[in-house]
Amino acid sequence: MQTKTDVTSPNAASDIQIVNLDAPLGAEIRGVDFSHPIPEQTGALLRRAWSDHLILLFRDQTHISQSDHLRATAVFGHPVVGANRRYFASAGKRPTNEASFPEISVVSNLGPDGLPAPENDGLGSGEVMWHSDNSYAEEPPVGSLLLAREIPPDGGNTSFSNQYLAYETLPDDVKRQIQGLYTRQDASRNSAGRLRPGLRKPETLADVPGPDHPLVRVVPETGRPALYLGRRREFPSQYVVGWAREESEVLLDFLWQHATRTALQYTHIWAVGDMILWDNRCTMHYREPLTTLARRILHRTQLESQRPIPAGPATTTAIPHS
Repeated sequence: MQTKTDVTSPNAASDIQIVNLDAPLGAEIRGVDFSHPIPEQTGALLRRAWSDHLILLFRDQTHISQSDHLRATAVFGHPVVGANRRYFASAGKRPTNEASFPEISVVSNLGPDGLPAPENDGLGSGEVMWHSDNSYAEEPPVGSLLLAREIPPDGGNTSFSNQYLAYETLPDDVKRQIQGLYTRQDASRNSAGRLRPGLRKPETLADVPGPDHPLVRVVPETGRPALYLGRRREFPSQYVVGWAREESEVLLDFLWQHATRTALQYTHIWAVGDMILWDNRCTMHYREPLTTLARRILHRTQLESQRPIPAGPATTTAIPHS
């Protein structure tokens, strides 16, 4: 017969298993139930694992509430409201699908009628291009925690790419070339290529709205440099600050192709109850289009806001673009 001393408390550090994914980033965390509080010892273990593996996968979290989701996010940092909300607010609009808490964004393919749609005011059912979340903000979030609530029978797989390795595997001459460079992060369109509320599609590079962020950033917890491409949409979009258009395009074409190679990726096939935490500073991600028009609903939280720290001296003189 078990006594109280024989029973382990929920989420005890001694019960946690960290299993490396068969990929150049990521680990599955077993023994965590986010419907219960996370003890500090376990939280410290999980934060170390996140720093080591860049993305963490938690399965079987189907039963957690939205408040549980926020509490889970707080294990890794302070939950923040997604930057996309301010574009809706400035245009006097609200997203079609909203959660009970402003810190939770609903990532769904539902239209205003509540039915699956190819396009909506978010990411819809189509392809979501490679990006780092909210790179169009002056202080992008450190990480994101995404929970699958409803998943279609196929399609919508998400791939993650290791941007530490993307930088480390660059030729030495390219590393020297990009040291201290910044790029303009295009805020005009979301990750599905749709124009944000209240913004106009840029016609020239000078029209591209958004902050300038370093091409190589340092993650302070590890001290490691990571390639930071952020987002790039149909031209005119991202460009290298201070470079002529042609040279900028050539460099960015090379860097984007290099950073999204299969050798750097982990691809996740979603199941209901899966939660994935990723570091926005040293990973990018991509979503395949849905092959069947069926309901897809996920809840995302984001944590902390941090201005990217350049890995080298900043470029301070910019050449005007045409």
